[in-house]
Amino acid sequence: MKRLTALCCLACAALMLPAAEAPRRPPDPATEGKVWGALVHALPVAPPGSSPADSPHVPNLAARLAAAFPESGHFEILGEHLQDVFREYESWVVPSKDLFLKVDSKGPAPGGGVNLHLQFWRDQQVLVKTDAVLRPGSPLFIGGPRWREGRLIFVLALQP
Repeated sequence: MKRLTALCCLACAALMLPAAEAPRRPPDPATEGKVWGALVHALPVAPPGSSPADSPHVPNLAARLAAAFPESGHFEILGEHLQDVFREYESWVVPSKDLFLKVDSKGPAPGGGVNLHLQFWRDQQVLVKTDAVLRPGSPLFIGGPRWREGRLIFVLALQP
C-alpha cells in the first residue's frame, strides 16, 4: 500500500510540474522595407564599349542621374546591394569594401515611405550624415568624392 501511495504522489507531482516548453525562436526583427543601394561611377564621357547604368530597381536610372549630375555624361554601376531596413537595428548597404552606407530607420513617413538617418562612409571616415525620407519611385542620390577621372555617386532606392 505504501508503494501505491508513493507512486500516486509521484504521478500527481509530475502532473503539477510545468510542461516543458518548446525552444522559442526569437521573433524576426521588424522591417520597414527593402532598400537597393548602388555605387555609381560618373564620368564626363562614356569610355569605348561601355553601356549606361541600368537597373530593374530604378527605372530610367541613367537619365535620372544625368538630370541630377549634368556635368557627367556616363554612369556605370560599380556595385549594388539589396538590404532590409530594420526598425530597431542599423542596416549597412555595402556595394564596395571601401565605401558603404549606414541606414537607421526612424519609422514610417507620413504619406508613405520611411524616415531614415544616413551616414555615408569611406573606410573609417564619415563623409556625409543626413536625414531623409525615402519613398518608392523617388531614389536618393548622394554625390561622393572625385575618383578616376570622374566622381562616385551613391544611389539609394526604397523598393515597393
